[in-house]
Amino acid sequence: MDCPTNLGDCLTLQDGSAVSTQYSSINTLFNNVLPNIYIASGLIIFFMILLGGFTIISNAGDTHKIQEGQKIITSAIIGFVVVFASYWIIQLIQVLTGIQITNSSL
Repeated sequence: MDCPTNLGDCLTLQDGSAVSTQYSSINTLFNNVLPNIYIASGLIIFFMILLGGFTIISNAGDTHKIQEGQKIITSAIIGFVVVFASYWIIQLIQVLTGIQITNSSL
């Protein structure tokens, strides 16, 4: 049973706790979860930049709203840097330790 995207198919409940039938190690869990986290964070960052830009454009006369839009865009850029750095830190850990944390297909 291969579950690259749907974790619910890989987990079964036994005695009130989830037991994995697919994930024999933490690496396989990371292989399935991390790419989805990167995609979701990229979409969130994209929509934050759109929201910030829309806020700035639609409230051109109100300086308080312009500053609010700038803060949204600044937060999105900081989030992008954090996600970008986390990806490369994971890649660095893979190279240094030889442990495959994520799939190379990302």
